[in-house]
Amino acid sequence: MSGVEVITFGCRLNTYESEVMRAEAEKAGLNNAILVNTCAVTGEAVRQARQAIRRARRDNPHARIIVTGCAAQTEKETFAEMAEVDAVLGNEEKLKSASYRSLPDFGVSAEEKLRVNDIMSVRATAPQMVKHIDGHVRAFIQVQNGCDHRCTFCIIPYGRGNSRSVPMGAVVDQARRLVESGYCEIVLTGVDATSYGADLPGTPTLGLLAKTLLKQVPEIRRLRLSSIDGIEADKHLFDLIADEARFMPHLHLSLQHGDDLILKRMKRRHSSADARAFADQVRRLRPDISLGADMIAGFPTETEEMFENAASLAEDCGIAHLHVFPYSPRPGTPAARMPQLDRALVKDRAARLRAVGATLYARHLEGMVGSEQTILVENNGLAHTQNFTLVDAADLTPRALVPVSITGHNGKHLTMQVKQMAAA
Repeated sequence: MSGVEVITFGCRLNTYESEVMRAEAEKAGLNNAILVNTCAVTGEAVRQARQAIRRARRDNPHARIIVTGCAAQTEKETFAEMAEVDAVLGNEEKLKSASYRSLPDFGVSAEEKLRVNDIMSVRATAPQMVKHIDGHVRAFIQVQNGCDHRCTFCIIPYGRGNSRSVPMGAVVDQARRLVESGYCEIVLTGVDATSYGADLPGTPTLGLLAKTLLKQVPEIRRLRLSSIDGIEADKHLFDLIADEARFMPHLHLSLQHGDDLILKRMKRRHSSADARAFADQVRRLRPDISLGADMIAGFPTETEEMFENAASLAEDCGIAHLHVFPYSPRPGTPAARMPQLDRALVKDRAARLRAVGATLYARHLEGMVGSEQTILVENNGLAHTQNFTLVDAADLTPRALVPVSITGHNGKHLTMQVKQMAAA
């Protein structure tokens, strides 16, 4: 192979950073290299990264393989000891061209492979400018990194460091660049996006940032947020939900569970009542909004009654897009030291919670039949409505915004008919 190939795992922030990595590596003159940007959310994510590294070495025996990302930050020795790996970069180092210029030669020891500094010492997030997001029709902008909270199940703060925000002006400049490159939809992303601004002068909020973006860059056709914590939502965000047509009616919530005792043991900051109140409030403001959520099944000490409370919360909040994770103990986290459930029980509860999610999604699809939507066409024959529901859109041009009537669904995606444009 020649050039730089990037293999990305995990979140939208990783997707954005992979474009920065590619640009910085190419600026450094790196060639014949594979960059693996890992995720540490679950043990399965780490396993998949190791598997991809071995596959990459088999397919490209003479390429340099550089591993980075959250799993490389939290489990650096694990990757440095792999014979297939030539270097391991931390989450801060991966974004700097100097890191790629100073890579070690082939055949060095595991210790010499490491270029991973203490992520907790990082106090600022430098703005990173990209012109496109490879393979995506919507563009992501990093507005925040790191997390100051310490949920008992989560390893990510140890991979990303403490919360730090990108200055508002830099976000506006990046949005302008992406719009000029042809993107009509922007997604604001971060590790704990709703903590945005707490470390900046004047302590602006995520909602104020979004308002400012839409005012300063009126060419943005659609604006979305990545995963948010509803308990941190501010007045500006609620204003956007109620009044701004360009702010898309879809929010993905970091719920994690629906039982109050489990939420306390997770060290979450919301209760089940808070989650229900948030869902009710945003639906009053924007009746067509859809909600997604992350939830964990099989957390340590979870009883059957507690599991049922989680399923009930998903139903009560009308979660149309439910992402279920079987609990995965991450070494070094408090939850890993709690009494664990049998893995078969964890998997069974995850499957049952996914079944609840499937029922809620089917109900959501049925409720959208007969509606008028504007879809953003993807590269794979599908499209997304404003509220992020998938639509079959074969033969339509990727990146196009197309007005359609929803005619039905096939159990997975909506079906549609393109609306005829009025004659001039």
